[in-house]
Amino acid sequence: MGIVAELTAAAYQIYVDRIGREPAPMLADHAALVSAGVVWVAESGGRVAGALVVREAGEALLLESVAVSPADQGCGIGSALIAHAEHLAAERGLPAVELYTNARMTENVALYPRLGYSEVGRGREAGYDRVYFRKHVPPGE
Repeated sequence: MGIVAELTAAAYQIYVDRIGREPAPMLADHAALVSAGVVWVAESGGRVAGALVVREAGEALLLESVAVSPADQGCGIGSALIAHAEHLAAERGLPAVELYTNARMTENVALYPRLGYSEVGRGREAGYDRVYFRKHVPPGE
């Protein structure tokens, strides 16, 4: 297991009991995502403290996951990674960042509106209850 997979597993472990199964980011093929160039990492103290997975999806940048090591949570790394996704979208000329989170990840459901994201829907997908968000990103931000 690579560092991004280990970090993601540690970050999302707290949700396993709440959701009743491993959250989708824990099941991702992180080695393939890294090879595809869609993973960005944040370092703290010379070690990987956070990971961001993004990919273009039509007219938006899809933020697939944000993971921060439990030891580094609450230090602003997650917010910095989300801001980086917004910067990437603007840099690529994409007008928005879209993402989804599990409805039982109530902390995330509350966080994204505070970061300027609008809830655009809810639904069941791949066996998960998801809440979908979107944020307009000014060009060249």
